[in-house]
Amino acid sequence: MNFYRDKIGLKHLFTVPPNMAFFECGGIRLMLSIPEKKEFDHPASIIYFEVDNLKEVYESFSGMGIHFDQEPAIVARMESSDLWMAFFRDSENNPLCITSEVKRG
Repeated sequence: MNFYRDKIGLKHLFTVPPNMAFFECGGIRLMLSIPEKKEFDHPASIIYFEVDNLKEVYESFSGMGIHFDQEPAIVARMESSDLWMAFFRDSENNPLCITSEVKRG
């Protein structure tokens, strides 16, 4: 819970003991919990956080000790913009990503 609240700045809404926490995530309620049954214990989906200034967020997160798998990179060139992404891990090694669409010119 601390990673999501203290490191990446999501608003903690409430906790349901013993292992469930809810956060506000851009109009979506994000639930984090430990799997209750073996069939739910599998690799996570990636959550993509859209940010206005990817370089600024990347540097801020890096300064807080968040490890990125690689530096920000262009993953798609579109008609008038480029899509940038940088992948990182939470405190339980789940993959996450910051992304930004940057207009050219």
